[in-house]
Amino acid sequence: MLIKKPTEIASSEITDKRMYFNRRQFIESALGVASAAAVLPGLLLPGAAQAGTRLAGVRPGSTKAPFGTDEERTTYEDVTRYNNFYEFGVEKEDPALMSKNFRTKPWTVTVEGEVNKPAVYQLEDFIKPHTLEERIYRLRCVEAWSMVIPWVGIPLADIVKRFEPTSKAKYVEFTTLHDPAQMPGQRRAVLKWPYVEGLRIDEAMHPLAMLAVGLYGETLPNQNGAPLRLVVPWKYGFKNIKSIVKIRFLEKQPTTAWMAAGPSEYGFYANVNPEVNHPRWSQARERRIGEFLKRKTLMFNGYANQVGHMYAAMDLNKYF
Repeated sequence: MLIKKPTEIASSEITDKRMYFNRRQFIESALGVASAAAVLPGLLLPGAAQAGTRLAGVRPGSTKAPFGTDEERTTYEDVTRYNNFYEFGVEKEDPALMSKNFRTKPWTVTVEGEVNKPAVYQLEDFIKPHTLEERIYRLRCVEAWSMVIPWVGIPLADIVKRFEPTSKAKYVEFTTLHDPAQMPGQRRAVLKWPYVEGLRIDEAMHPLAMLAVGLYGETLPNQNGAPLRLVVPWKYGFKNIKSIVKIRFLEKQPTTAWMAAGPSEYGFYANVNPEVNHPRWSQARERRIGEFLKRKTLMFNGYANQVGHMYAAMDLNKYF
């Protein structure tokens, strides 16, 4: 199969959801792949079990702003079987198929840069001091599709404060695991590996931002970014970096993976903005997975009241 660069993929070539599921069901029938919705018994901490295990001590989610929505949740099946995770392939079904044997234990997270407490943390020690929360967030992708997902995780601000950033820390950079043996998509130069993303420090400290370790009350499936991923619900999906192994605090803005791949198409901020189109398609409307008709895209993905002040003085056409 010919693998295209991100800038070569037209919106018309993005797999339609109904076609995708018909194809996925055919592949599963042929290969005997078990359903992604199957659950395993037990109550375990993140990183200590396969996806499908229940997470212990989770603070129940709230549908009240700013940490939730009353919108209908996307089904577990859709959330776990319709994914962008190029480390495992560029097709929507690739992550679920190709990540089945991905090892998430042991897992460490390196913290470095402009902080007073740099260290290499075991995932369990990284997570344990914090209370897990469930937050029902919208996830909006640049390809004009969206989901509503009950994430389980920790406010990113709690993690940031723990490492005591210095006054020089203006940005936070996140890096995904680089392991082509486990992540076959990294064997091809679709993007510059490892995958890198970043936030401005005030964005990282915003109460809406979180590090997720689960969804629907269960451990994150591999295809959804196990064992640790970023969730910033007012930004396009590619900002929500998966399988994080490094967090670095920087004085200068980092160059992210998609900026390097297509700087005229993918900016650092990547705020959901129906008034600023992608060069090759409109961002004014979106299709919620599970629905047939499109709906109007909301400014900042519906979180304008919570985050709009951070960008009030910015030209959002320039800083896209």
